[in-house]
Amino acid sequence: MTMKHHDNVPSAAPLYHTAGRTDRAGTADPLEELCRQLLLEIGEDPDREGLQETPARFARWWREFTQYDAGKVDSLFELKTHGQVVVVSDIEVWSLCEHHLLPFSSSVTIAYRPGNAVLGLSKFARIAQRHAHRLQVQERLVGDIAEEISAVTASPDVAVIAHGEHLCMSMRGIRTPATMTSSVFHGIFEEYGPPREELVAMVLRGSAGR
Repeated sequence: MTMKHHDNVPSAAPLYHTAGRTDRAGTADPLEELCRQLLLEIGEDPDREGLQETPARFARWWREFTQYDAGKVDSLFELKTHGQVVVVSDIEVWSLCEHHLLPFSSSVTIAYRPGNAVLGLSKFARIAQRHAHRLQVQERLVGDIAEEISAVTASPDVAVIAHGEHLCMSMRGIRTPATMTSSVFHGIFEEYGPPREELVAMVLRGSAGR
C-alpha cells in the first residue's frame, strides 16, 4: 500500500538508544542539545538539579512519539452479510499541532460499509494512532485516516469525524478551551441522506453523553 509523503519517520532515520543519550555509533542524540539550548533560551539552567535528565527525557519522548509503530493494520475477516455499516467510535488520540508544536487530543469516529470482509476492530485505532503520531492538523488527520481505511478495506464508503481540543488555543492566544470538529465523507456518506444522517445523529448522541 502506498502511503502519503508525510508518513512516519523514514526508515533511513538514525536509531537511538531508548535512554535518549547516544545512538549505536556513540553519538549524542541531537534532540538533547536542542533541548539544552531551549532551556538556556528561556532562562533556565539545564545543569541544575531537576533539569539534568530533562534533555534525555525530551529526546526519548520525541523519538517514541514520532517513531510510533502501529503494527499490522490490514487484518480482514470474511463477512457473511452485506449492506451493513460499521461504526467505531470514541477512539482517543493525541497529536501535535504543526503550527505551534503543541498537543491536541481528538476523539475519532470511523464509519465504513464493508464489502466481502470486515476490518479487525483494533485496526481502526492502530490506523488512527499511526496518523496522529506526527505533526498534524485535525483537518488533514481525518482525511489521512479515511484514505487508509478505504485503501485497506477496498471500500469507497468511508467517513471519519473527529472532535478535538487544541492546546495551541487553550494555552496561548485567546487561552480559551473549545472543541473543534472535522469530518470527511466519501461514497454513500458524501451525499446528505439516511447513511450520513444516521452517522451524524449517532456521533451527536455520543458527544452529548460525554
